[in-house]
Amino acid sequence: MARDVSDATPIVSRDQLVETLISGNKPADQWRVGTEHEKFGFYLADRAPVPYDGPRGIRRLLEAMEYLLGWQPITDHDNIIGLSDPIGQGAISLEPGGQFELSGAPLDTIHQTCREVNGHLAQVRECATPLGIGFLGLGASPEWTLAETPRMPKSRYDIMTRYMPTVGKHGLDMMYRTCTIQANLDFSDEADMVQKMRVGIALQPIVTALFANSPFTDGKPNGYLSWRSWVWLDTDPHRTGMLPFVFEDGFGFERYVDWALDVPMYFVKRGGTYHDVAGSSFRDLMAGELKALPGETATLSDWNNHLTTLFPEVRLKSFIEVRGADGGPGRRICALPALWVGLLYDKAALDGAWELVKDWTAAERQALRDAVPETALATPFRNRTVREIARDVVALARGGLTRRARLNGDGHDETMYLSSLQEILATGETPAETILRHYETDWNHDMGRLYQEYAY
Repeated sequence: MARDVSDATPIVSRDQLVETLISGNKPADQWRVGTEHEKFGFYLADRAPVPYDGPRGIRRLLEAMEYLLGWQPITDHDNIIGLSDPIGQGAISLEPGGQFELSGAPLDTIHQTCREVNGHLAQVRECATPLGIGFLGLGASPEWTLAETPRMPKSRYDIMTRYMPTVGKHGLDMMYRTCTIQANLDFSDEADMVQKMRVGIALQPIVTALFANSPFTDGKPNGYLSWRSWVWLDTDPHRTGMLPFVFEDGFGFERYVDWALDVPMYFVKRGGTYHDVAGSSFRDLMAGELKALPGETATLSDWNNHLTTLFPEVRLKSFIEVRGADGGPGRRICALPALWVGLLYDKAALDGAWELVKDWTAAERQALRDAVPETALATPFRNRTVREIARDVVALARGGLTRRARLNGDGHDETMYLSSLQEILATGETPAETILRHYETDWNHDMGRLYQEYAY
């Protein structure tokens, strides 16, 4: 989840809110890609989750990484909860259950992204191994119950933890027991943003199927290939989902702002204090009529923080976030941004992707979204399967990356990072199905093998 921002500029009009989105407009030669990935920490000795405090806890790991990297600590009431790179714009942060997240810097190529990911994983190992900590690349924690999962000392998470059970059955599972890979991408203008949002939302279930990697919870198979994706279906209907209005005529920056204004807030931050206003209206804050903070009016910080608490399948800020993939090993961390850069940063690929999805109805998009957590690539759609559609999508991305022609030092372009997806499509077996096959055969139902094989 995003870091809080600080900007005390008063909001006096809706136009200011629209401008925060418009400010993301960039010419194509300035487009970058940022990649975020989360992972579960566990103790190597007994596979127990890692608490925040203690001589071998998350706090100690963050302190060790602060010393190694020289990054600036991010604190909440004197607790270190993350690190920020003052030069490269990257950050390390904690998710509610101790999931360790790298929010990567905006970079020019996937080659740079993969170097960043590999460097980060090496740094994490250097600091974590002496503490007896390992990290696991999956979409859901495979064994720990919600009660067994530690809680990180972040004030905004305390507010969310209280509020989530009032609006859905699985909000706490989402917060504490899931991990994802995300990519952040740019747009040139409103029309470009609209096309990318529509393609991104329509194809999100296809990406969920390709990256499905969360078949275990509570120490046993859970009946889903992407359990992480399934829990999002009953988390909070106000701030999640497939955003049908994005496909309506006239959609643009203003329409997204109007939707965001109607999503209830979680908190208002003043100084170092988070005020619990969960369920309250941002419009009331703008008018100075918030019951919990009478007379307090909205700032740009409040708005930008509010945008980070919206969780649709694709999220719009001053850039676009694609949010549909389960966590996974290093190769798939690099594959996710490669797929989206290939699709969205080449006009021919983007137009081809839109041609593929433009006549899908809202009902069809939702039915696809509802089905893929359980059946993934085998999900039927019209007269095809998701696997067949995914082949077309990956082929479009490959073409886009080929035309981008961004080469590494060995002369290879970015299509090399799609290889893990092409292997999945060739076999028709999702990552989750591969894990389940091993679990049922050569692992002999030994969950310990999962930690051995899928640790970074």
